[in-house]
Amino acid sequence: METGQPSRTAFSAARYRAAHQLIEGGSIFSDPLAVPILGVPPDAEQAPHRRGLRLFIAARTRFAEDALAAAVRNGTRQLVVLGAGLDTFAYRNPWPELRVFEVDHPDTQAFKRARLAAAGIAVPGSLTYVPVDFERESLADRLVAEESAFFLWLGVVPYLSRAGYDETLSLIAATPRSEVVFDYAMPPSSMAPERRAALEARAARVASIGEPWRTYFLPGELAAELRARGFDELTDLGPAELAARWFGRPDVPRDTPGGHVIHARRSGVRPGG
Repeated sequence: METGQPSRTAFSAARYRAAHQLIEGGSIFSDPLAVPILGVPPDAEQAPHRRGLRLFIAARTRFAEDALAAAVRNGTRQLVVLGAGLDTFAYRNPWPELRVFEVDHPDTQAFKRARLAAAGIAVPGSLTYVPVDFERESLADRLVAEESAFFLWLGVVPYLSRAGYDETLSLIAATPRSEVVFDYAMPPSSMAPERRAALEARAARVASIGEPWRTYFLPGELAAELRARGFDELTDLGPAELAARWFGRPDVPRDTPGGHVIHARRSGVRPGG
């Protein structure tokens, strides 16, 4: 990110969410505020070659909000949106009892609040803004401690250093009954040459605007790390699972490398307890 400027990748993700509403009619993920908050037509994300990324962003949001709905039904009353960008959940939150904390860089947060005002989107009383630079500040003293909380962490992890990722995950894991949904990228070395070249090209594009990808995971290694931190329920959707669930493509091989979205939950039950 450039000092004084909002995250360009957060703005790009918002354009993809808005484009999904216009092109696919929100068939995977419906968001009536995606276009109004953007303020400009998402033309750049309508190109055919960007369909895959557009649908991945729609699917990861749908997956995350489905998991959140289940958590609220089970009693969770606190949501923390990490790297909120132009995410609109807090402004269409259907549960008055759910408190929402939006955590983001101060510059991105200021840009968002200006866009909300320009679009006439009201800020609900259930929402609290928490300005934080993930790489330089700690969240530990900024949030209300709860026995259970849901963390929405989309479009952030690949851009963090490993130290920044570890610190944030430690905070999440400190909540006895916490849940988190985040997306991650597999390392280029795990991919066939054509797919690897496409990933490296995309990584180069975001690096050129000052927001490089820094952290990659292999699914098995990530699962082991999460379980070691006490997350005892994991649901990890890779290209094959996403394609079968939302894109009508049951033919994608299960070992196809690519972007993943994972839901990790700490039940709060000790082994043997």
